[in-house]
This record gives sequence, C-alpha cells and structure tokens, in this order.
Amino acid sequence: MTAKAPASGSRLSPGLALAALGVVYGDIGTSPLYALQTAIGSSGPGGATQSWIVMGVVSLIFWALILIVSLKYAILILRADNRGEGGIVALLAILEGSGRRKAGQSTILLVVGLVGAALLYGDGAITPAISVLSAIEGLEVAAPSLVKIVVPLTVVILLALFLMQRYGTGLIGRLFGPIMLLWFIAIGLLGAFATARDPAILMALNPFVALHFLLNANPAVSFAVLGAAFLAVTGGEAMYADMGHFGRNPIRFAWFVVALPALALNYLGQGALLLSDPSAANNPFYNLVPAWLHFPIIIFATAATVIASQAIISGAFSLARQSMQLGLLPRLTIKQTAHDEFGQIYVPTVNWLLCIGTIVAVVGFGSSAALAGAYGIAVSLLMAITTLLAALVARQWGYNLFLVILVNGAFFIVDVIFVAANGIKLFEGGWYPLLLAVTVAMLMLTWRRGQILAENARKHLRVEETTFFNTMEAERPVRLPGVAAFLSSASSGMPLSLSIFLRHTHAIPERVMLVTVESAEIPRIKEEDRVEIIPLRPDFQRVILHFGFMEEPDVVRGLRLALQRGLIPEVDLARMSFYIGSETVIPAKKLPGMAFWREVLYAMLQRNAERSASYFRIPATQVVQLGAEIEI
Repeated sequence: MTAKAPASGSRLSPGLALAALGVVYGDIGTSPLYALQTAIGSSGPGGATQSWIVMGVVSLIFWALILIVSLKYAILILRADNRGEGGIVALLAILEGSGRRKAGQSTILLVVGLVGAALLYGDGAITPAISVLSAIEGLEVAAPSLVKIVVPLTVVILLALFLMQRYGTGLIGRLFGPIMLLWFIAIGLLGAFATARDPAILMALNPFVALHFLLNANPAVSFAVLGAAFLAVTGGEAMYADMGHFGRNPIRFAWFVVALPALALNYLGQGALLLSDPSAANNPFYNLVPAWLHFPIIIFATAATVIASQAIISGAFSLARQSMQLGLLPRLTIKQTAHDEFGQIYVPTVNWLLCIGTIVAVVGFGSSAALAGAYGIAVSLLMAITTLLAALVARQWGYNLFLVILVNGAFFIVDVIFVAANGIKLFEGGWYPLLLAVTVAMLMLTWRRGQILAENARKHLRVEETTFFNTMEAERPVRLPGVAAFLSSASSGMPLSLSIFLRHTHAIPERVMLVTVESAEIPRIKEEDRVEIIPLRPDFQRVILHFGFMEEPDVVRGLRLALQRGLIPEVDLARMSFYIGSETVIPAKKLPGMAFWREVLYAMLQRNAERSASYFRIPATQVVQLGAEIEI
C-alpha cells in the first residue's frame, strides 16, 4: 500500500516567498548575532586562536543548517501537513483523528504531543529575549561606555513590542518581508567580503572538517560545541509551524534562494575573521561590521530581532487558538485585530504571560551568552518530537516501514544527539524553558482530563431524549411562543440547560433547537459540511455545527448558513434566545478522578475561562444563562 500526503503549497508566489522571509525566517535569520560567538566560546579558552577549531565549528554550523533545516524540515517534514496546515498541533490532530490506536497508545501519544506544544511556549519566552538582547549588545562593541544600558534598553523594547500586540501587526507585517530581505542581503554581503579576504575558510564546507573536530577535540568540548552550534538552527521549526500561512513551496524557495545562502556566507565570514583576528571572538558578528557601519547595523539588527520576536508571539497566539479548539486549553479571550486577515489575532492572556517570561529571562540572565544556556534545549526536544510524530504520520499514510525507519530514524538520531548536547546546559539555564514547558503541559493535561471528568458528570445528570419526551407528554408543560436555542456540549441526550429550564418554569418554547459545536481535527471545514441537522420531533431539532481547529466557532454564522440552505425553518436569528448552561465545578475528594490539587486547578481554570456566549460569538443581549453545579 502506498499513500502520499495531501497536496498543499504547490503555488509558488514571489509575494508569499517574500512574506515568508519575514515571518518564517526572522528567528533563524538573526541567529548569526550569537550562534558562532557562543559555539567558539564553548570550545574553551584560546579556542579562537586555533584554526582547526574555528574551521570545525563553522563546518558544524554549516552542516547543521543542511541536515536539520534543509533536508529534514524543508524536504521531509513539510510533507506531513494536515490539509495544508503544519505544526505540532496539526500532527497531533492527524494522529488523534485516526482512531486506530489503543487507549494506552493514544494517551502516550497525547502526552508526547502536548509536551511538544508546551515546548513552543518555552521557546516563545526565550527567543525574543536572546534575539533582542544580542542585537542591543552591539553597543558594547560600538560604544563600550553604554554597556550598562543594554539590559534596560532591551526590556523597554520588549515591553513596547508586547504592548503593541493589542493594536494588531497588519501594517508592520507587510514590512516584515522587505526588511528581512534587506537583512539577509546585508549579512550575506558582510560575510562574502570577509570570506573573499581569507578564502581558506571555505574548507569548512567539507563535512569531514566537522567530523575531524568532533573526533579530535576533548569529548566534553565536542559535546559543548555541538549544543552551541545548534543555536544556528533554532527557528528552523517555524518552517513547519507557519506552512499553513504561506504554503510549502514559497517557504522552500525563500530558504534555498535567500536565507540559506545568506546565513552560510555570514558564518563563513565570521570564521574567516577569526582566522585572521582571534581577538574578534568576543563578538564576531559585530566585529565583522566596519566601524562606520556599527550603529546603522545595530538599529537594523534590532529591527530584525523585533520581527523575529513578533513571528514567535504571533505563532503563540495561533497555537493557543488551535489548542483551545482541540480542547487542550480553556477558552481564552481572542480579539481579531484585522477584519480582512483571519490569522491576525490577539490573545491577551498568552501575550502577557509571554511578556513576563521574556522579561524575567532578560533580567535574570543578563546577557545573550548566559541566555544561550537556556536556549536550544526546548527547541531540540521539540524537533525530536516532531520527527517522531512525523514518522507515525508517514506510517499512517501508508509509507514503507523500512523507508520510514531509515529516513526518520536517521534524523531522529541526529535530533537525540543535539538533545543530549543541549542537555548538559540544563543547570546553566536550560531548566528555565523546560520549567515553562512543564507548567504549560501540566495545565493542558489537567484541562483535558478535567473536561473528560466534567463530561462524565454531565452524563449522569443529562436526561435521555426518550425519557425527556415521555416526561413532556405526561406533564404537558406550557408552550411558550418563539424559537429558542439550547447549547449542548454533547450530540446526544438533552442539555442540562433545557432540563433546568423545564424544571423551574414548567414550560417549553414552541420550537427548540439543540445546538452543539464540534471541533474537527482538520484545519477548516467546507461550508457544505458545516451544518448537520438531526430532527427529533416536529418542534425539536438537533443542530450540530462543525468547525476546524484553525477556525473561529461562530454559532450565529452557522445557523445563518443553515437558514440560507433551507435546513431549518424560517426564523429571525436576531430575536432568538440562546440558553447556555453556566456550570460551577466542585472538586470532590470522594469521587475518583485526578489528584485533588489538579481538580482544584481545573475548577479555577474553568471559572476564569471566557464565557461560552462570547467564545461562540453569540450577542450578549440574546443570551440567557442557567446555572448548575457538578462534582468531579
């Protein structure tokens, strides 16, 4: 049996490729600011004075870019799309949607996937910190007397960036691509001029130079340099996460035609500089810049790192929305910042938690060199998890087992080596993004488990359809004029809100619609598949609205579509009442479930989640909330 991934991203547009430069490659595009500096520093005192070490480090960085970013991500991983969407959540949705795995396997898979998603938030707190800080540190080279303002200025810039999120980034976003194109041209030219002055560095393009370094250096040094060299590929994971925005081919084109050549030239140029002037190791990127160009390049680098940070923040917003749709996070307030672009959203809770995490990193670590210890471990783990999940997807799509083991297995071994190399930095700061990731993963797992326990509790309270209608026939409640919609979390049985309404009013509206919103494990639902109608009685209908994990659930829009297609009788949606159950979760030690402290945490998350009416875009003036208590 053979299969192939769904086709996506076949259209190659120069405009999309340019936009991808700004959003996808902002992070990896600014890694020359600190990657080689950190790697040379990891080789020990005097490492920059030995040409074979400089050659070996540059060769390691170059071949990391080829193996991990070019071959693994650009060629292999971009094939594993979920109807055009990429990212760890898209992979998880594909695997969760297969329904072929046993309960234990599904649980393990879920935990692995959630850890991968959580690692993105750990990365999201570190990337803006190290990127902007490394750019501002150019002042230490241009004007050493300004060293004391580096951290405060970085904090101010980051605060401004996070404050700006509420206003949207549409205008700035349109400038991302052109600015990053100029950035790549600039760093490529700087590297090319330095390489031309000392072309001996071109020997670093030979992979055996990297291998010679790893085999001949002290094993501890080799491992430390490997971990530092990995900094050059951090940001490569954005290729996959942002595939849905730009398509596979524009992302590949931008990488192979612009980003990769510019990065390779700059790293070669920094290496050439160190061969001729080992004292430049304190900051090889800025020492590569002519003195008269220092301040313009600092400003340019700051703009590039702000763009890189913006891409990470926007990605965190998108990941939060996907996670909410798949039931991995509580409902959070989402604000659309552009009416013409669905991807332009602002999630206040995520924004300010990231802001706190980022500023704590800047102030706590104080320099990009110190932050380098915290950076890399989360990304290397994420890359290893992505490779593993992509292998499972390949098998699910029918690819040959031997081929999957050969290809994905080889890349997984490389990933594990980098994970181990970064693992030695655990106590040098690597604990920080891991702590953030573990916290997020714990919240996700608690929320998902709590949702299951709450639904099980509802099942015992929810009345079956036959029982409900028999009760109606026996009690003959008053029929109120008009149409009412009762929102239900399940597609069977009667919603608690309807049972409560009947018990307290002894009445039922003339026409009742039981509305359920279901999130699909694909990015978007076709309009013809949006609405499903199940007639229960002439005056009762069950309406199931389907939304993909990249879509905004909108109940009124779904009902309007049903009305336009004649699936429901004529009704004035502006005058309809929507009845929603407002539940209070009570943790109970006597009931089996989670640890009590997790039940308390779930109850707190549930109380602070966005109201159902707001989340489902139902006008507040048409909402009636009916309260109930459930124990878990």
